[in-house]
Amino acid sequence: MALSRGLRCCQRAFAWVPVAIIALVVLWSYYAYVCELCLVTLSNPVEKVAYLTVFHILFVLFVWTYWKSIFTLPVQPDKKYHMSYADKERYENEERPEVQRQILAEIARKLPVYTRTGNGGIRFCDRCQLIKPDRCHHCSVCAICVLKMDHHCPWVNNCIGFSNYKFFLLFLAYSLLYCLYIAATVFKYFIKYWTGELTNGRSKFHVLFLLFVAVMFFVSLMFLFGYHCWLVSRNRSTLEAFSAPVFQNGPDKNGFNLGFVKNLQQVFGEEKKLWLLPVVSSLGDGHFFPMRALCEAQNPLLANEEQWEDDGIDEETHASLSGANIPSLFMDFSFGGQKTNGSSR
Repeated sequence: MALSRGLRCCQRAFAWVPVAIIALVVLWSYYAYVCELCLVTLSNPVEKVAYLTVFHILFVLFVWTYWKSIFTLPVQPDKKYHMSYADKERYENEERPEVQRQILAEIARKLPVYTRTGNGGIRFCDRCQLIKPDRCHHCSVCAICVLKMDHHCPWVNNCIGFSNYKFFLLFLAYSLLYCLYIAATVFKYFIKYWTGELTNGRSKFHVLFLLFVAVMFFVSLMFLFGYHCWLVSRNRSTLEAFSAPVFQNGPDKNGFNLGFVKNLQQVFGEEKKLWLLPVVSSLGDGHFFPMRALCEAQNPLLANEEQWEDDGIDEETHASLSGANIPSLFMDFSFGGQKTNGSSR
């Protein structure tokens, strides 16, 4: 018992290592830019003030969104999704799988649950002993069920889900702007140090290294941010992009796709003035999400539009594959927070 408790403490401590690395890099970048570039290298006072003003605005937004991504706790399902003592006892005492499925179906009738497991059953978490709301998954790292779980991110040591997905997106966006601004303003002095026009040895090291680090992080973040922008435009989570949600009529990758504008509003809210600030503005409570089927009942053209779009993509893919022999590219993603057994669907 004491050994397992000690291992858990060590695991929790090591989980903060990636966050500590990011914090150290950010602190060093602040010192290198403010002290070594602006205060030591720059000689024009107007240029100093302009550089420092814009830098600190981006720095505050970057740190603010990173802080919110780390310390905003993931939201768990409401108590009404947990099994009562009587239902739990009845479920555990029953050995026949088909009867267990009937018990879960009985309980789920009172809940707004529309997604199913791969075999059509109610999504039930045997660890948390609850009926999973739509888009909810169990995170094996956090050991809880997370509403609208996207993934578990080691760089923020937190589960990204309904409560902090907006903050995570803004963190990626402001990280990109932070790196881009540093690279753009440092480049001129990087050339001067490289050609020998400036000779301050200590500042030279910081300025040269600052450009390399900014460009490296910018390139890596650009692909990640672009991917999540695509997910938002389709109203999908990372887990749903790799495994389409299953409804009563079968899997549907566009089951929650309401159209570009409404998809944005699901994450950022309806008040546009709050979109760029790390404050809570997402629609809903994370337990229920509007579905495309409901919107189609009001606007049948939405279904046709999605079908045309998918057909167009399929035709382009077929034409490109039939015209040339293109090698397949496979990407292997590992999500520490997703369980691979039936209870995580």
